[in-house]
Amino acid sequence: MTSEFDRQIAVTRQDESTYAADLAAGWAVGGGLNGGYLLAVVGNALRHTFPDKPDPIAMSAYYLSASTAGPATVSVDVRRAGGSLATAAVDLRQGDDVRITALATYGDLGRLGDDVRTTADEPDMPPPDRCVPNTMAPPEVRAIAPLMDRFDMRFHPDHVGWAVGEPSGNGVLSAWFRLADDREPDPISLLLVVDALPPVTFDLGMPGWAPTLELTAHVRARPAPGWLKVRHATRNLAGGMFEEDCEVWDSAGRLVAQSRQLARQPRT
Repeated sequence: MTSEFDRQIAVTRQDESTYAADLAAGWAVGGGLNGGYLLAVVGNALRHTFPDKPDPIAMSAYYLSASTAGPATVSVDVRRAGGSLATAAVDLRQGDDVRITALATYGDLGRLGDDVRTTADEPDMPPPDRCVPNTMAPPEVRAIAPLMDRFDMRFHPDHVGWAVGEPSGNGVLSAWFRLADDREPDPISLLLVVDALPPVTFDLGMPGWAPTLELTAHVRARPAPGWLKVRHATRNLAGGMFEEDCEVWDSAGRLVAQSRQLARQPRT
């Protein structure tokens, strides 16, 4: 049976460069749909465009307006298709409104190589059964973020003070992650995962929706089956905006995805 995630990022080809999608209401957060979910929809259209290069390598997206549940189109402008990598410009539209414009490079991570080395430190996390599940999130958080029902997320016990009015002020959140119905991770789902945790500003005592302005994701390897470890951190808030750096580690202890986004400071 097809997983919920795959059904909700599904696209139907309309012509050589256009795909139709039906954006799912279950991915809403705050005033729009989650940016990572939208990136996965766009990424799925590109996967169909480049069947011999099915994996996102790098994607940089600008979020121009908030997306809503319902019909959308993804327009793909191929800029390069030869060799081991392909590059395309992409727009996600709803009616006359461009919601996202992006530039992406795709390839085949199986052929490009699976040798993952890093000097980064893997997050030290207690086992999932000793972490705090997202089902315990305060009612006011769940009310503005129904997307939390789409996955199983277990927060590091040291990173949930914001939920009881005691944020650490360090600007760090980390959690275990897996999709609903135990759908195993793959490169397309990693486009979602880099934006799945609550805004890291929660840990600064600033709860609320933080609209993404720009998000750049790098997928470094096909993830091993099982839980993912996800860490978000920020170091600077200025001009009413903050950056959020994300690392995604797979069950084999490999850093399989990274991202940085610029988002607006939550309004209180």
